[in-house]
Amino acid sequence: MRLPAVAQGVNPVRVQNLLLYRIVAFEAYPNLRHAIFTRQGGYSQSPFASLNLGLSVGDDPETVNKNYEQVCGALDISPDQTVSCHLIHSADVLTVDSANRRRVMGQADGLITATPGIYLSMRFGDCTPLIFFDPARGAVGLTHAGWRGTMQNAAGATVRAMIQEFDCRAGDIIAVIGPAIGPCCYEVGPEVIDAAATAFSHSASLFVRGNGRADRAHFNMWEANRRQLAAAGVEQIIQSELCTACRTDQFFSHRAEQGRTGRFGVIIGLQGNAV
Repeated sequence: MRLPAVAQGVNPVRVQNLLLYRIVAFEAYPNLRHAIFTRQGGYSQSPFASLNLGLSVGDDPETVNKNYEQVCGALDISPDQTVSCHLIHSADVLTVDSANRRRVMGQADGLITATPGIYLSMRFGDCTPLIFFDPARGAVGLTHAGWRGTMQNAAGATVRAMIQEFDCRAGDIIAVIGPAIGPCCYEVGPEVIDAAATAFSHSASLFVRGNGRADRAHFNMWEANRRQLAAAGVEQIIQSELCTACRTDQFFSHRAEQGRTGRFGVIIGLQGNAV
């Protein structure tokens, strides 16, 4: 078995038969429950082996639900305490509280809450997980940023929502850029290159060219999101630098596995009872 991927600011741990990553900076807060799950330790069969949490990829729904019960058990929470949304590659952010919470909140790519006992949950397979925690206000956030969401500044939209809804200070927020396809593997074409030219100043520095084709380049989505977080005022930014396409032994990768694969999960929330 390959060793756990080398990462910045996150530690691999085994809980029961699951391999997951915990964020080192979050470990100082015992009431904060979180995990970046890998693909290891579930019940799904190839090509979804084995801890697939995606219901929309063609896997058996009963098996996916069994996998989800297992990841929730690793955090000692119930699936009924989790909240997710239908991901649409946007910068839309929804606020979740005890009055409006549902298992699936609707269409969005960001969720935030300051209510203990509500655990935000999303699935990923190359797009960037952005994980937020403000220990001063007791608020958390979770955002899905693919290239389209990145061009719309989903990172900055989540920070602004936390400031507006919970009176957070950007300087208090700890933001984590989780496992996603890295600049080593993410070759893109004119659609992404042109969009970046509109969304970012000095966009050329987000791309690596070298294959001899002017219309192709490798996009650094990690760095793009880091810049947006910094521009939003976030001072504590952790880059895991885990490439999902490089490490398909640990993570699902839509690009590396030609679209026939599963989704890994991220869950975060504050311990307590939502009322």
